[in-house]
Amino acid sequence: MRFAEMTWPELRKAPRDASIVVAPIAACEQHSQHLPTITDTVLVTGVAEGVERRLAEQVVLLPTLWLGASSHHFRFGATLSAEVDTHVAILIDLLTPLLEDGYQRVMILNGHGGNIDTMQVALRKLQTSYQNRQLSAASYWDLAAKELAELAEGPRKNMGHACEFETSMIMALRPELVRKEAIQDDPPRDDPVLRGLYLCEDMKQRTQRGAVGYPKLASAEKGRRFLNAAIDRTAEVILALLKRPLPE
Repeated sequence: MRFAEMTWPELRKAPRDASIVVAPIAACEQHSQHLPTITDTVLVTGVAEGVERRLAEQVVLLPTLWLGASSHHFRFGATLSAEVDTHVAILIDLLTPLLEDGYQRVMILNGHGGNIDTMQVALRKLQTSYQNRQLSAASYWDLAAKELAELAEGPRKNMGHACEFETSMIMALRPELVRKEAIQDDPPRDDPVLRGLYLCEDMKQRTQRGAVGYPKLASAEKGRRFLNAAIDRTAEVILALLKRPLPE
Protein backbone atom coordinates (compact mmCIF):
# COMPACT_ATOMS: atom_id res chain seq x y z
CA MET A 1 0.00 0.00 0.00
CA ARG A 2 1.59 3.24 -1.12
CA PHE A 3 0.30 6.05 1.05
CA ALA A 4 0.94 8.77 -1.55
CA GLU A 5 -1.05 6.98 -4.24
CA MET A 6 -4.15 6.21 -2.16
CA THR A 7 -7.24 8.21 -1.25
CA TRP A 8 -8.43 8.84 2.27
CA PRO A 9 -11.29 6.31 2.03
CA GLU A 10 -8.82 3.69 0.83
CA LEU A 11 -6.38 4.48 3.61
CA ARG A 12 -9.20 4.40 6.14
CA LYS A 13 -9.59 0.69 5.27
CA ALA A 14 -5.91 -0.11 5.85
CA PRO A 15 -5.73 -2.50 8.82
CA ARG A 16 -4.20 -0.59 11.72
CA ASP A 17 -3.42 -3.71 13.73
CA ALA A 18 -2.14 -5.95 10.91
CA SER A 19 0.09 -3.55 8.98
CA ILE A 20 3.28 -1.60 9.53
CA VAL A 21 3.96 1.95 8.39
CA VAL A 22 7.35 2.11 6.67
CA ALA A 23 8.84 5.61 6.58
CA PRO A 24 11.94 5.79 4.35
CA ILE A 25 14.27 8.67 5.20
CA ALA A 26 17.40 9.76 3.36
CA ALA A 27 19.36 12.86 2.30
CA CYS A 28 20.39 15.13 -0.56
CA GLU A 29 24.13 15.65 -0.23
CA GLN A 30 27.45 15.39 -2.02
CA HIS A 31 28.42 11.87 -3.04
CA SER A 32 31.99 12.35 -4.25
CA GLN A 33 32.79 13.13 -7.88
CA HIS A 34 30.82 10.31 -9.51
CA LEU A 35 27.41 9.97 -7.82
CA PRO A 36 24.44 12.38 -7.70
CA THR A 37 23.39 14.26 -4.59
CA ILE A 38 20.13 12.28 -4.48
CA THR A 39 21.93 8.92 -4.08
CA ASP A 40 20.71 8.06 -0.57
CA THR A 41 17.12 8.86 -1.51
CA VAL A 42 17.24 6.72 -4.65
CA LEU A 43 18.72 3.77 -2.77
CA VAL A 44 16.45 3.67 0.27
CA THR A 45 13.44 4.20 -2.01
CA GLY A 46 14.55 1.24 -4.11
CA VAL A 47 14.77 -0.95 -1.02
CA ALA A 48 11.47 0.30 0.44
CA GLU A 49 9.56 -0.12 -2.80
CA GLY A 50 10.97 -3.61 -3.22
CA VAL A 51 9.69 -4.51 0.24
CA GLU A 52 6.27 -3.00 -0.46
CA ARG A 53 5.95 -5.03 -3.66
CA ARG A 54 6.54 -8.21 -1.66
CA LEU A 55 4.35 -7.27 1.31
CA ALA A 56 1.70 -5.09 -0.32
CA GLU A 57 -1.04 -6.08 2.16
CA GLN A 58 1.08 -5.57 5.26
CA VAL A 59 3.14 -2.45 4.46
CA VAL A 60 1.87 1.13 4.32
CA LEU A 61 4.75 2.84 2.51
CA LEU A 62 5.22 6.58 3.00
CA PRO A 63 6.95 8.83 0.43
CA THR A 64 10.69 9.05 1.07
CA LEU A 65 11.80 12.02 3.14
CA TRP A 66 14.75 13.36 1.15
CA LEU A 67 15.93 15.99 3.66
CA GLY A 68 18.40 14.59 6.16
CA ALA A 69 20.87 15.70 8.80
CA SER A 70 23.90 16.28 6.57
CA SER A 71 25.82 19.25 7.92
CA HIS A 72 29.01 17.16 8.10
CA HIS A 73 29.11 17.35 4.28
CA PHE A 74 28.84 21.14 4.01
CA ARG A 75 32.52 21.80 3.29
CA PHE A 76 32.23 19.90 0.01
CA GLY A 77 29.11 21.91 -0.91
CA ALA A 78 26.34 20.30 -2.99
CA THR A 79 24.46 19.48 0.22
CA LEU A 80 21.04 20.31 1.64
CA SER A 81 20.52 19.70 5.34
CA ALA A 82 18.29 20.15 8.35
CA GLU A 83 19.89 20.90 11.69
CA VAL A 84 19.96 17.92 14.05
CA ASP A 85 17.23 19.22 16.37
CA THR A 86 15.13 20.23 13.38
CA HIS A 87 15.43 16.77 11.87
CA VAL A 88 14.34 15.15 15.12
CA ALA A 89 11.29 17.42 15.15
CA ILE A 90 10.53 16.64 11.49
CA LEU A 91 10.53 12.91 12.17
CA ILE A 92 8.27 13.33 15.19
CA ASP A 93 5.89 15.47 13.15
CA LEU A 94 5.96 12.94 10.31
CA LEU A 95 4.95 10.00 12.49
CA THR A 96 2.62 11.63 15.02
CA PRO A 97 -0.45 11.93 12.71
CA LEU A 98 -0.14 8.26 11.80
CA LEU A 99 0.06 7.19 15.42
CA GLU A 100 -2.90 9.43 16.24
CA ASP A 101 -4.76 7.81 13.34
CA GLY A 102 -4.43 4.45 15.04
CA TYR A 103 -1.52 2.76 13.29
CA GLN A 104 0.05 0.35 15.75
CA ARG A 105 3.44 -0.28 14.17
CA VAL A 106 5.88 2.17 12.61
CA MET A 107 9.31 1.51 11.13
CA ILE A 108 11.73 4.21 9.99
CA LEU A 109 13.87 2.77 7.19
CA ASN A 110 17.00 4.87 6.96
CA GLY A 111 19.27 5.48 3.97
CA HIS A 112 21.74 8.04 5.36
CA GLY A 113 24.30 7.65 8.14
CA GLY A 114 23.72 11.16 9.50
CA ASN A 115 20.12 10.25 10.33
CA ILE A 116 20.91 7.42 12.71
CA ASP A 117 21.09 9.58 15.83
CA THR A 118 18.09 11.72 14.88
CA MET A 119 15.77 8.80 14.16
CA GLN A 120 16.64 7.12 17.45
CA VAL A 121 16.10 10.32 19.45
CA ALA A 122 12.80 10.95 17.65
CA LEU A 123 11.51 7.49 18.59
CA ARG A 124 12.66 7.88 22.19
CA LYS A 125 10.66 11.11 22.40
CA LEU A 126 7.59 9.52 20.78
CA GLN A 127 7.71 6.43 22.96
CA THR A 128 6.79 8.32 26.11
CA SER A 129 3.46 9.31 24.52
CA TYR A 130 2.80 6.05 22.64
CA GLN A 131 3.97 3.36 25.03
CA ASN A 132 1.63 0.71 23.60
CA ARG A 133 2.85 1.10 20.01
CA GLN A 134 5.68 -0.64 18.25
CA LEU A 135 8.24 2.00 17.23
CA SER A 136 11.30 0.81 15.32
CA ALA A 137 14.07 2.16 13.10
CA ALA A 138 17.01 0.79 11.16
CA SER A 139 19.39 1.58 8.35
CA TYR A 140 18.87 -0.98 5.61
CA TRP A 141 22.61 -1.78 5.52
CA ASP A 142 22.59 -2.63 9.21
CA LEU A 143 19.69 -5.05 8.75
CA ALA A 144 21.61 -6.77 5.93
CA ALA A 145 25.14 -6.26 7.30
CA LYS A 146 26.09 -9.95 7.21
CA GLU A 147 24.67 -10.52 3.73
CA LEU A 148 26.24 -7.37 2.26
CA ALA A 149 29.63 -8.17 3.75
CA GLU A 150 29.58 -11.60 2.11
CA LEU A 151 28.86 -10.01 -1.29
CA ALA A 152 31.49 -7.27 -1.11
CA GLU A 153 34.79 -7.73 -2.95
CA GLY A 154 36.74 -4.85 -1.46
CA PRO A 155 38.47 -4.70 1.92
CA ARG A 156 35.66 -2.57 3.35
CA LYS A 157 32.81 -4.89 4.27
CA ASN A 158 30.36 -2.36 5.71
CA MET A 159 28.59 0.58 4.10
CA GLY A 160 30.74 3.61 3.34
CA HIS A 161 29.84 6.61 1.20
CA ALA A 162 29.79 6.66 -2.61
CA CYS A 163 31.50 3.32 -2.11
CA GLU A 164 31.42 -0.15 -3.68
CA PHE A 165 27.92 -0.68 -2.24
CA GLU A 166 26.29 2.64 -3.09
CA THR A 167 27.91 2.96 -6.50
CA SER A 168 26.87 -0.56 -7.48
CA MET A 169 23.28 -0.01 -6.39
CA ILE A 170 22.98 3.28 -8.29
CA MET A 171 24.41 1.49 -11.34
CA ALA A 172 21.57 -1.01 -10.97
CA LEU A 173 18.78 1.51 -10.33
CA ARG A 174 19.83 4.68 -12.20
CA PRO A 175 22.92 3.94 -14.32
CA GLU A 176 22.59 7.19 -16.26
CA LEU A 177 23.39 9.12 -13.07
CA VAL A 178 26.83 7.57 -12.57
CA ARG A 179 29.83 9.55 -13.90
CA LYS A 180 31.96 6.48 -14.53
CA GLU A 181 34.95 8.43 -15.78
CA ALA A 182 35.18 10.24 -12.41
CA ILE A 183 35.19 7.15 -10.19
CA GLN A 184 38.15 7.03 -7.83
CA ASP A 185 38.65 5.04 -4.65
CA ASP A 186 38.75 6.95 -1.37
CA PRO A 187 40.11 4.49 1.20
CA PRO A 188 38.98 5.16 4.77
CA ARG A 189 41.53 6.57 7.16
CA ASP A 190 40.51 4.32 10.02
CA ASP A 191 42.97 3.55 12.80
CA PRO A 192 42.30 0.04 14.17
CA VAL A 193 43.57 1.14 17.59
CA LEU A 194 40.58 3.51 17.81
CA ARG A 195 37.91 0.85 17.20
CA GLY A 196 34.83 1.50 19.32
CA LEU A 197 35.56 5.23 19.54
CA TYR A 198 33.24 7.85 18.11
CA LEU A 199 35.50 10.50 16.58
CA CYS A 200 33.53 13.55 15.50
CA GLU A 201 34.93 14.65 12.14
CA ASP A 202 33.29 16.06 9.03
CA MET A 203 33.69 14.48 5.60
CA LYS A 204 36.40 16.93 4.57
CA GLN A 205 38.47 15.79 7.53
CA ARG A 206 37.76 12.11 6.90
CA THR A 207 38.14 11.83 3.13
CA GLN A 208 39.99 13.24 0.14
CA ARG A 209 37.19 13.31 -2.45
CA GLY A 210 34.04 12.98 -0.36
CA ALA A 211 33.74 9.20 -0.60
CA VAL A 212 34.52 6.41 1.85
CA GLY A 213 35.41 3.11 0.22
CA TYR A 214 36.20 1.46 -3.09
CA PRO A 215 33.78 2.47 -5.87
CA LYS A 216 36.14 1.20 -8.59
CA LEU A 217 34.92 -2.29 -7.67
CA ALA A 218 31.27 -1.38 -8.37
CA SER A 219 29.08 -3.04 -10.98
CA ALA A 220 25.38 -3.09 -11.79
CA GLU A 221 25.16 -6.85 -11.32
CA LYS A 222 26.68 -6.52 -7.88
CA GLY A 223 24.27 -3.68 -7.17
CA ARG A 224 21.30 -5.93 -7.92
CA ARG A 225 22.64 -8.50 -5.48
CA PHE A 226 23.15 -5.83 -2.80
CA LEU A 227 19.62 -4.52 -3.32
CA ASN A 228 18.06 -7.97 -3.18
CA ALA A 229 19.93 -8.73 0.03
CA ALA A 230 18.65 -5.51 1.63
CA ILE A 231 15.09 -6.13 0.44
CA ASP A 232 15.12 -9.75 1.65
CA ARG A 233 16.35 -8.82 5.11
CA THR A 234 14.04 -5.83 5.52
CA ALA A 235 11.03 -7.94 4.52
CA GLU A 236 12.13 -10.65 6.94
CA VAL A 237 12.37 -8.12 9.78
CA ILE A 238 8.98 -6.61 8.98
CA LEU A 239 7.28 -10.02 9.05
CA ALA A 240 8.90 -10.69 12.42
CA LEU A 241 7.75 -7.32 13.76
CA LEU A 242 4.18 -8.02 12.65
CA LYS A 243 4.22 -11.25 14.67
CA ARG A 244 5.73 -9.57 17.71
CA PRO A 245 3.19 -8.61 20.41
CA LEU A 246 2.63 -4.91 20.94
CA PRO A 247 4.21 -3.50 24.10
CA GLU A 248 2.00 -3.06 27.12
